[in-house]
Amino acid sequence: MVIKVFLASSSGSTAIKKKQQDVVGFLEALKVDYTPLDIACNEDNRMWMRQNVPEDKKPANGIPLPPQIFNEESYCGDYDTFFDAKEDNLVYTFLGLPPPPGSKEAEQADKDNIVENGTHAEENLDDTIVPVEDRNGDSNKEVKQATDENEEGEGDEEEQEGAAKEETAESVGDEAPTVKEEEEAAVEETDEVTEDTEGQAEEEEEQEEEELRQLEEQDEQGSAVVSGGSTFFIFF
Repeated sequence: MVIKVFLASSSGSTAIKKKQQDVVGFLEALKVDYTPLDIACNEDNRMWMRQNVPEDKKPANGIPLPPQIFNEESYCGDYDTFFDAKEDNLVYTFLGLPPPPGSKEAEQADKDNIVENGTHAEENLDDTIVPVEDRNGDSNKEVKQATDENEEGEGDEEEQEGAAKEETAESVGDEAPTVKEEEEAAVEETDEVTEDTEGQAEEEEEQEEEELRQLEEQDEQGSAVVSGGSTFFIFF
């Protein structure tokens, strides 16, 4: 990868010269290989730079000023973005280059990786940790379903028992009047039999009394005949 720095060697602006020197000096201090491209003496460099700077990065007048920095064909930024990257120790990131081992940026990258990996690990751990409710969800659902079925079965049994009791009570209620009626009928029959027996007994007593009266009358008549006969015998 080649770092391209577009410069203006014959610029009359002191500010532009200072900015260009700052960029080049810092790249040389970091031992970053770069290629300076002069836009003052080369119209092609000028046109290429203007065409490849993104529209949203161009100033209000649409003409970008040097220094402009590219990594091959990819735009890195102007002096202001380069300065911000230098202040944040992110120049290699700004240039799209891997930081060399032992550099501040490499150490910061390692810390960021640790934090990022740790965060990812925690996120993955959180993702892999399945709550007990979820792990036991199916079994709990099955147990709950079985419990619900048992409860429904018990409820059905209770309803059936209740219905059976009600039917039994109804049947008992239906039979009870029948037994009572039978008892009442039996009592009535007994009363009728008793009445019949008493009537027969009274009739028999009356018949016996009548027979006794008849016997007494016969005895009296016999006595009278005997008495008459005796008297007759005495007179003769």
